[in-house]
Amino acid sequence: MRSLRTGFSLAALVTGAVLLFTAPAAHAADTPLRDLAAAKGKVVGTAVTGSKLTGSYGDIAGAQFSSLTPGNAMKWETVEPTQGTFNWSEADQIVAFAKAHNQQVRGHTLAWHSQNPSWLTNGTWTSAQLSSLLQNHISTEVGRYKGEITAWDVVNEPFNEDGTYRSTLWYNGLGANYIAQALTWAHTADPAAKLYINDYNVEGVNAKSTALYNLVKSLKAAGVPIDGVGLQAHLILGQVPATLQQNIQRFADLGVDVAITELDVRMALPADAGKLAQQKADFKSVVAACAAVTRCVNITVWGFTDSDSWVPGTFPGYGAATPYDENYAPKPAYYGIAEALGGTTTTPPTGACSATYGVTSQWNTGFTGQVTIACTGSALSSWRATWTYGAGQQITQAWNAVCTQSGSAVTCTNASYNGTVPDGGSVTFGFNASWSGSNPVPVVTLG
Repeated sequence: MRSLRTGFSLAALVTGAVLLFTAPAAHAADTPLRDLAAAKGKVVGTAVTGSKLTGSYGDIAGAQFSSLTPGNAMKWETVEPTQGTFNWSEADQIVAFAKAHNQQVRGHTLAWHSQNPSWLTNGTWTSAQLSSLLQNHISTEVGRYKGEITAWDVVNEPFNEDGTYRSTLWYNGLGANYIAQALTWAHTADPAAKLYINDYNVEGVNAKSTALYNLVKSLKAAGVPIDGVGLQAHLILGQVPATLQQNIQRFADLGVDVAITELDVRMALPADAGKLAQQKADFKSVVAACAAVTRCVNITVWGFTDSDSWVPGTFPGYGAATPYDENYAPKPAYYGIAEALGGTTTTPPTGACSATYGVTSQWNTGFTGQVTIACTGSALSSWRATWTYGAGQQITQAWNAVCTQSGSAVTCTNASYNGTVPDGGSVTFGFNASWSGSNPVPVVTLG
């Protein structure tokens, strides 16, 4: 589950020319989420794609969050695609970014049934061989990042929905003891790292979370190094479990930390004002439940922007699951997180239309830009976007809009066919322009 989508960033790598500078349509809270969380004794994190940690994506990831989880970069199929041949490039990139921005890193994940390399899953192994392979993988990866990773999701998704053990390469080959072995090997490789078992649909009190509870209790009793449990929290709109805080507290009472590790709240598309308001309430409820329990130490969203979310590719017809929209503008969900952490925010008014300016490609004498006009809880029958260039940029061509420029002032109005922007909808127009020396992002005003 839960691979972050990277389609746009892959295009950037192929062309070598795609840059994205996005001016958010709404300003985030004055106090960054990471500072609000720190004041509550919490860490707030996001899963990230290493290749995107530049421009607005990197700016937001660095400014708003105090912890990063590699979405895919530390999974077995990524780091050892061929037996004995390792690729640490994206993982190293994320760790370096975190260091530069004074952030923790949450390692994800060491023993899982999914996203393993084909040489491992297609091999025929004895129990002894399989144990040796898992021990070597954990020792190698945890050892490489010794002292640099705050916490590891050591074992991921070990249970079925009814609380029985999931049939996996590890369980079938090594029995349930693989969990204790994996934790022990990880502890040996980095005694300072916090070690977690992570699973989904364990947010409320149910058969699956009770199986996890009993496992953690037995591991603690046996002296196995286990520091915490991760509740993934891939939720559906309006379905936050009523027993979430109770469940967090019962794990804390075992003497382990709790983390919300992969929070998102998906909705049936298209998004509208009512759904976004419910999503805000859901994010706020989850974060507030964590904030209320001392040993709930981390709340991590599984990607902060809808452009980097796994949801649409896995649940057709669903999406808009993260705190920021695809243009990096904070959604009501962002303000729900901030408010649950004690922040005082001014939520953008319900029933608003906004314009977001972006640069999609740039070369030594020119660039291609676009402006997206989006409405939530409101609609337009015509539109007019204006901005002022600050460095002598000159528009030379436009499409899907009629653009004029007088000095530094630019005015673009809708074409005859795209003046209507419905509630929950958007239109985009583009242009080519020249520049020299610098290309700062202007603020777009709708009039």
